[in-house]
Amino acid sequence: MARFKDFVPQGVIPATLLAFDDDLEIDWVETRRHLLHVAATPGLSAITVNGHASEVHACTFDEQRAVLDHTLDDIGDRIPVIAGVYADGSLEAAEIARMSTEAGASALLVFPSSVLMMGGERRPEMALAHFSRIAEATDLPMICFNYARWTNLAYPLDTIVALAEAIPQIKAIKDWTAEPAEHEKNIRTLQSLSRPINVLTTNSAWLMASLCMGANGLLSGAGSIIPDLQVAMFQAIQAGDLKTARMLNDRMQPVTQAFYAPPFLDMHNRMKEAAVLLGRQDRAVVRPPLAKLSAEEIGRIGQALEQARITHDGAEGLPLVPTTPELRSVDAAE
Repeated sequence: MARFKDFVPQGVIPATLLAFDDDLEIDWVETRRHLLHVAATPGLSAITVNGHASEVHACTFDEQRAVLDHTLDDIGDRIPVIAGVYADGSLEAAEIARMSTEAGASALLVFPSSVLMMGGERRPEMALAHFSRIAEATDLPMICFNYARWTNLAYPLDTIVALAEAIPQIKAIKDWTAEPAEHEKNIRTLQSLSRPINVLTTNSAWLMASLCMGANGLLSGAGSIIPDLQVAMFQAIQAGDLKTARMLNDRMQPVTQAFYAPPFLDMHNRMKEAAVLLGRQDRAVVRPPLAKLSAEEIGRIGQALEQARITHDGAEGLPLVPTTPELRSVDAAE
């Protein structure tokens, strides 16, 4: 059973990183250290694991189960945990969904099958079959991950509406629509349905603009490094405080531009290097085919963190909000 039965995906939801040792095995001590640091941020709605940020593509089924189990043991009784469902085959996706439900996740983030990149937009019944198979395996709320159009894995808006109508468990989409006009149309359409579907933006490189369009939340790997800035930005937009939002946007720009520079596939690689530079992690190891960044690029990331005034403890100068003691950050020594 889900630990947060009435959870509706909205608000600020970081996707956390997964630490590896030099032998490419999961480093559980460093992973826990990172998880608790992020989860200690006041104002979060949930935490996502087994997503892009945790290199789910390179993790086995058993590793994904272990990541979820460890996460739930550490924070699952205090904040909702969203589990990624990443698989090309619908049967495997359903098995991951079943496992995540039994473990105690509060929601599922459903990735598109890469099979659909070869013309799937012309066969919406395939997307429906994929989600239907997953829905048969779980009663958890689902977040449909809508990719950018250039990936050839984007769902047309009509397909998303049809999915939402056919599968009531779909409560939100993680919207990577990179075209602002289409992104805004998704927000206006989906959040105005008779059964509204929350749009969680993942356009972290232009977060302020996206949130000003009306997105009801964000789900982003950048939250693994700047969750406090994301919370402050979301709260400022919700309050209509554009002056504060612009200030926060100026703070975030150096970091988000460094994270999301070409090639795009290095975004979470860069976040790992940022965590090391900030003293939050001991090493930045990625599993192949991802590869170590150059010293020059790591230097640019360091400069961006300095420009944004990001330290080990977080962004300097933000309003101080008491941290929940149970979710305090920990050092590796613990």
